[in-house]
Amino acid sequence: MTKAYVIGLLKINDPKAMGPYLEAVEKTVTDHGGSYLVRGGAQHYTEGDPNPVAVVLEFPNSDSAVAWKSSGAYQDILPFRLDNSEGPLVICDGV
Repeated sequence: MTKAYVIGLLKINDPKAMGPYLEAVEKTVTDHGGSYLVRGGAQHYTEGDPNPVAVVLEFPNSDSAVAWKSSGAYQDILPFRLDNSEGPLVICDGV
């Protein structure tokens, strides 16, 4: 099976209110076999106007990535991200 990636380009509007999400999200990722490849580092080149925070997660496959996104643990903290940031999050297969 091919690896899957979660890609997010986020603008955080209220970092303090998003705190519970930021504190808990990594464990939800690793519990589903995922790991961070990019977590907010400097952007050296962009086309268009992306949001300032880039996140890339790697999962063993798309089933694992979707299971993470659908998990109760992630769904419990998701409102802290949705209410305090904006930007897309996609799950896609690698090559």
